[in-house]
Amino acid sequence: MDSLIDDRALIDDEEEDESFDEETGEVRTKSNGATARFDDSSEEDDEDDDEEAAAEIARGFIVDEDEDDEGARRERRRERKKRRREEREDEDLDEEDLELIGMKPAEEPTESKFKRLKRGPREDRDAQQHYGVNDIFGHSDEEEEAVDYTRRRRDGRALQDEFDDFIEEDVFSDDEQQRQREDEEVARPNRRGIAELGIADAAGLDEQALEDFRAAFGDGTDYDFALEKEDEADEEAAKKDKNLHLKDVFEPSQLAEKLLTDEDNAIRFADIPERYQLARRPYRGLELTEDEFKEEAPWIANLILPGKKLISAHHDAFRRAVAENLDMLVRQDLEPPFIFQHRKDYLFLYTTKQIGVNDDGTPKMVEETEKLLTQQDLWDMVDYDLKYRAFIEKKRVLQKTYADLKSSTVSEDSTFEQMLSRSSSMEDLQDLQDYLYFEYASQLKDLALTSDGETNGRNMSQKKASTKTVYEEIRASKAFSLVRAFGITAEAFARNATREGVRTYTEDPTDSPENLADTLIDQEFPTGTRVLKAAKAMFVEQLAVSPRLRQLMRQKIFPEGAIDCHRTEKGLRKIDEQHPYYEFKYLRNQDCFSFSSRPDLFLRMLKAEEEGLIEIRVRLPNLDSFKKQLYKHIETDNYSTVADAWNQERREAVSAAVDKIMKLMARSVKENLKELCEKIIGDECRDDFYAKLDQAPWKPLGHKQGTIPRVLALSNGGGTIGRDPIYWAYVNDDGRVPEHGQFKDIGPGDGDRGIPDGKDVDALVEVIRRRDPEVIAVSGWSPETRKLLANLSTLVKNHDLRGATYTDDNDEDRNDLLDVILVNDEVARMSKASERMRNEYSGLARSEMALYCVGLARYLQSPLQEYAGLGRDVVSINFHPAQNLLPQDKLLKKLEQALVNMVMLTGVDLNNAVADSALANLLPYVAGLGPRKASHLLKVMNLSGGFVRSRAELLGVDGGHQAMSLKVWSNAASFLCIPYESSDPDSEPLDGTRIHPEDYDIARKMAADALELDEEDIEAERQEGGAGAIVRRLIREDAMDRVNDLVLEEYAVQLEQNLHSKKRATLKNITDELNDAYGEIRTPFRAHLGESEIFVMLTGETRESLQRGMNVPISLKRVSDHHIEGRLECGLDAVVEDGQWADSGLSPKQLYTVHQTVQAHITSINRKDFVVTVSLRDDQVKKPFRRFNHNERNYDEWDDREEAADRKLLEEKSESGTRVTRVIKHPLFRPFNAKQAEEYLGSQNRGDVVIRPSSKGTDHLAVTWKVADGIFQHIDVLELDKENEFSLGRTLRIGGRYNYSDLDELIVLHVKAMARKVDEMCSHEKFQNKSKAALEEWLNTYTNANPKRSMYQFCLNRERPGQFHLVFKAGQNAKLMDWSVRVIPQGFELMRTPYPTMRDLCNGFKLMFQNMQDSASMARPMRR
Repeated sequence: MDSLIDDRALIDDEEEDESFDEETGEVRTKSNGATARFDDSSEEDDEDDDEEAAAEIARGFIVDEDEDDEGARRERRRERKKRRREEREDEDLDEEDLELIGMKPAEEPTESKFKRLKRGPREDRDAQQHYGVNDIFGHSDEEEEAVDYTRRRRDGRALQDEFDDFIEEDVFSDDEQQRQREDEEVARPNRRGIAELGIADAAGLDEQALEDFRAAFGDGTDYDFALEKEDEADEEAAKKDKNLHLKDVFEPSQLAEKLLTDEDNAIRFADIPERYQLARRPYRGLELTEDEFKEEAPWIANLILPGKKLISAHHDAFRRAVAENLDMLVRQDLEPPFIFQHRKDYLFLYTTKQIGVNDDGTPKMVEETEKLLTQQDLWDMVDYDLKYRAFIEKKRVLQKTYADLKSSTVSEDSTFEQMLSRSSSMEDLQDLQDYLYFEYASQLKDLALTSDGETNGRNMSQKKASTKTVYEEIRASKAFSLVRAFGITAEAFARNATREGVRTYTEDPTDSPENLADTLIDQEFPTGTRVLKAAKAMFVEQLAVSPRLRQLMRQKIFPEGAIDCHRTEKGLRKIDEQHPYYEFKYLRNQDCFSFSSRPDLFLRMLKAEEEGLIEIRVRLPNLDSFKKQLYKHIETDNYSTVADAWNQERREAVSAAVDKIMKLMARSVKENLKELCEKIIGDECRDDFYAKLDQAPWKPLGHKQGTIPRVLALSNGGGTIGRDPIYWAYVNDDGRVPEHGQFKDIGPGDGDRGIPDGKDVDALVEVIRRRDPEVIAVSGWSPETRKLLANLSTLVKNHDLRGATYTDDNDEDRNDLLDVILVNDEVARMSKASERMRNEYSGLARSEMALYCVGLARYLQSPLQEYAGLGRDVVSINFHPAQNLLPQDKLLKKLEQALVNMVMLTGVDLNNAVADSALANLLPYVAGLGPRKASHLLKVMNLSGGFVRSRAELLGVDGGHQAMSLKVWSNAASFLCIPYESSDPDSEPLDGTRIHPEDYDIARKMAADALELDEEDIEAERQEGGAGAIVRRLIREDAMDRVNDLVLEEYAVQLEQNLHSKKRATLKNITDELNDAYGEIRTPFRAHLGESEIFVMLTGETRESLQRGMNVPISLKRVSDHHIEGRLECGLDAVVEDGQWADSGLSPKQLYTVHQTVQAHITSINRKDFVVTVSLRDDQVKKPFRRFNHNERNYDEWDDREEAADRKLLEEKSESGTRVTRVIKHPLFRPFNAKQAEEYLGSQNRGDVVIRPSSKGTDHLAVTWKVADGIFQHIDVLELDKENEFSLGRTLRIGGRYNYSDLDELIVLHVKAMARKVDEMCSHEKFQNKSKAALEEWLNTYTNANPKRSMYQFCLNRERPGQFHLVFKAGQNAKLMDWSVRVIPQGFELMRTPYPTMRDLCNGFKLMFQNMQDSASMARPMRR
């Protein structure tokens, strides 16, 4: 494991070694352990923070006496174990075995083979083991045990025994098992007595003398019983070593990453589709009863039906279809692709309709087909099934709680029982739970105490008293009598409001509320006012928890509710007109259903609310009138002062209860809307991804659809044509890359003007003619790529470069000019830096651009395989502008559905997948499989020689290895293609089709009917050639088209009558497959990308990120007397309209210079020609960009008054900007603020700089540089010795410590130096590119897996740019600590101490850590 955790830092030889006790947290000094002291003289802002951190660390190392004793005991136990272990004979694992389990053997110094060393005493060995500062975070006794284990090897079987339980379900023959037992028997060591040692011959004793010897000394077997005991102990110890599992060797995180945990193995071998197992994992122990399952179908149908546009006459058929498909999904564990492919008839409704009358007077009928369910509906049903399981789980919990209450002292509660039977959603169950835990709070606490074993005595009474709620106090007081005086119960009022049953009339008490309250005072509520207040609060809560009243309001708020956005104080300042949240800053009166057309809007509103910028409020527009309707159900009709007083109290109670319920409903509305909007966006992402996947390989002319082309791919990347190299790679149709390289100049010449071709054109033409590609692919990430595309198209024409010859439809030979196409590069961009591509093309690993070109070519050859190869990284591709608002797991799940749906169409050539990793990437998306089952399938196939001859072999028939169990096989079989080999008499033709094995008999019957064979002919064929003989004959006679003449409708009716199975769609599928086995049914490759798609690919700008009216920085490229041209950062050409510069009275040359960067206002965008027109006039540049036009909304949907008031308030608070913008003559100077500087540097590299004006005044400058993606440091530069207010100071000072003479020196010696140090840190083995929280989780996982080890790691500090977190943990039970490391021009700074390199920093940290432990050790006696 040293290769995995290399935590040693180099130190000087002169430093004294020390070891660290990982359990006690102490430093053991070996020799001359004097520790060095530091000279801290530097002054830093974080001095106090560092001292506090140091003090906290020191406190963490002061160990109590009992901990020392426990540590000593553990140390003694460990020493005893080590002595026993080291007394056993050591034998090393050989190099091959170490490589087999993934561990490289440690390199040991070579020794003379004639030299033999004897084992010395233990004390000598211990004295030779010095653990110094290097090993504080790099050594433990557990490591010694690991090393000792690797040295122990009894014989060549040790590795096999160790991993016996790793390769599960591998079946070996009886002969192999017998040979293994014999080998073990032979290898077992035997104890031999003296009589067996040939001692007589050795000593020269005759038989008589030997007899006397035995009489005197015995025959050597007297103490065999003791030796046998020792043998048994040794065998037991060896058996423990043999039972070593993977989890004993590797970290849990590593096993989880490789899907090798015990849970992964359980999923791998369970006979349930892997995706179902993962999805149902939270409900693994939940089994639905027959009644619950019957209720599930209508429950799901009610959720799907509102989104269907079915006529009412088809509703019953729809519900039956849901029930039938749900049975297949849940009971039979069939995945949606299987059902959609092989049970399609259960998704359709076939009806006949009369459309007229025939000539003979009979009705003229036509058959109509109505699609009841789609493939996506099946996936939704899988999700709804999970929701139903969660619903049932919670329902059962409530039923058990209620049953427990009834078994104690509680009588039946009709409200709970009635509402539970009606409940259909989690909200309903939550209402019942709130009701139950309010009405029976004290009884439930008694039950909880009883279940905990505290059923009597003081413990129970004390616990009850300490957890008593205010409502329980009211129930126990006299004030509760006043609740009854309201004259009606909450349940009766709710029934009145919902108009259930006979109305209950309210009764008035004889006295007023105040007078009655005065008679009920007690110790808890000593005044009448408090009694009335308590009683009223109790009645309000009873109303608020009423399940019926909540249900009434829920039914009203969803269709009638309105949603408003209200900005917070923070949002007032943060959300300006350029902010993306301004779209809803003053949004009002949005109904719940309006967000179904703009789901991203609501999700962004939720994100803004989470950030504290707005508040989303849900209200009923007619709430007051609704309350008045409710008042009628609780008021009395009596006319008296007492009645009026009580009616007033009742109205106030109802109003308060409604307001309270409204808050709950608002939360429920937002949660439901969030779920709906996420589903809509997720579905759109899935559909867009499916469209990208639904592309066959690019088809060479004259070839069959699905043929893999030979591709020559070229790219300029982000470079400039003519200046930067052009990279290329040629990829064969089998994915190999025999040749790659780069060109410098391949520009076409112009014979008419005497311009020759570029110097590399001949080389390019030679490569094309020699390699004979069938298509040329071009892509890149700058508008310059368009020039490359045009140049190549011209070269193909000028040099008459043609593809391979083919025969056209007129049976004539043709060869056309090579196609040059622009290819979508979103996969190639990601794969060029991926470990997958580097491993697959190790020879190209050093050239990312070569890998990029290979990725382009492979995308042409199979878009599906390239997308599948991305794995989880596929979520990084942009499918929807708002996909970042979705949780990653939800998005990944939707995208995985698209992959599974597409693999259903293409299938996977199983035997080729064993050798082709790109094809093997598709296996996890086969129905029934997943990453675990797919890896097991490949492993078993490798055990079988990497080849299977039939689908049936996967079940392990005929004594073979079982690759999958029956249910999984049923799901996957038809999507695993095993092409038919006519030369193999045992090859099954149907295994190479989409026909499922369950339908093979039907396919063979259809083939026999097509061949017009009678029963005797069929039997003869089978006797001679087996079950597949008839289909083989059909293929041999090339008579597949005869199947089209069969009358399938009549056959389908027979099958349904005889087998009770709907097979109409299946028969059509069989016909297609017999004609063209696994024919290509995807749409052709999209060779022509859309205008918008090309624009985004080459510029990185979307319609949202680049709009008319925006202000952008442009770099001027040409400046003439009447014309200005420039370029945007994204590469777009910018043209300044005539007269649209700062002073139209002056020439542009008098105002601007080439390479100057200026702010420009976009007036138009030509996305086709990649040109924007801009204005440089001050009035245009100062014009604020309005991203959203609120005039398009209805008058009541935007609060103009609040917007105007807020604008006026902000103007009053802000000072008028009269300060002159400062300009510095430097190529890196930009007139930006901090936000603009960060946006400008966002796409640039680490260390890139922007110099800008400072808000601190004219004697300051600000320097912003990019530390990492999303992290920018703003440095304040103080200017000294200035000639005037606007000149640059002769001395530039940073932080009071660093002085520079000019800006170039500052950038090179300060910023660039720090950037190099950041690079050094980020490339160090101890750095992890994770958040601090993720790194802490990793450290906790690591120390839990290695309890005796310590570990430290670095990560970026995103809150303090220019600093890093040094997070470490000294053992499993130690506190997780975080120190700050500051980057400085000379290196790094830790605890105000500078270190020039990472090696010095690591050493310094360890020494500092050691010193604090020494201080802790010295402080321990003081504590005693």
